Amino acid sequence: MHLELRHLRTIRAIHQAGGLARAADQLHMTQSALSHQVKGLEDQVGMELFVRRSKPLKLSAAGMKLLRLAERVLPEVAATEEEFRSLHSGKSGRLHIAMECHACFDWLLPVLEEFRKSWAEVDVDIRPGLSFGALPALIREELDLVISSDPEDIDGVTFTPLFDYAPVFVAAANHPLAAKPFVDAVDFADQTLITYPMDRARLDVFSELLAPAKIEPRAVRQVELTAVILMLVASGRGVAVLPDWVVRDARHNSDFITRPLTAQGITRRMYAATRDEDATKPFIAHFIRLARTEPVKLQRA
Repeated sequence: MHLELRHLRTIRAIHQAGGLARAADQLHMTQSALSHQVKGLEDQVGMELFVRRSKPLKLSAAGMKLLRLAERVLPEVAATEEEFRSLHSGKSGRLHIAMECHACFDWLLPVLEEFRKSWAEVDVDIRPGLSFGALPALIREELDLVISSDPEDIDGVTFTPLFDYAPVFVAAANHPLAAKPFVDAVDFADQTLITYPMDRARLDVFSELLAPAKIEPRAVRQVELTAVILMLVASGRGVAVLPDWVVRDARHNSDFITRPLTAQGITRRMYAATRDEDATKPFIAHFIRLARTEPVKLQRA
């Protein structure tokens, strides 16, 4: 069987249109030519692809298999075509980003909104699903930039500093620890700690505070969304440690208190990891400049 992209587009168009006439219009061809193409494809497959007595025209079981193939393949083809058009236009074509930081959406989306005003033709995507294998994906050129607070010595990869931030303790306003000017590792021993669903090594509260002190919280509860973490904290279901840009609103909310971690406080640094040859590309350099300034605005809000 010899399948072509036009065959997949035909199957998808007829399924979406519900009939040959409307599908032919969508494909800018005559109904006769479309019928001939379908008949040739059915001859190759050796079975009917449509239930012809149905209205609207429905796909047979064999037709549905081809439709599923079309729905996988055609979007990939379209994306690749768009990427080549972008490259051909003279604007560098792709900025695919992954984050090793669950809370980074709070500042990343404003950065991207500003970025697109200058680089509307650059294909921007965020790949949260690759977060925990992000640096290997960067080396394989599946990604173009990784947001991380844990720089590594990797040949061919540049870690550019973005900004410093402070992980802070967050609790309900009536929490017993609200009376303290700061919290230490031992204060977590009898607490339910609410965290993002991440490996402990990538959570500041563990890597910077609890693990060095060999302190284990009474319980750990993992929650996907920042808003839900704050809701649970406000209702007294536990405490959290979040970056200062996340708790900017909580600082002015009477339902919460925020406190430094330790008397000196803890400071972390966020980085943008790129391949060495990409670090000076104009659009990536512009993104990094924005990523150095926009989060600071949130920290001061």
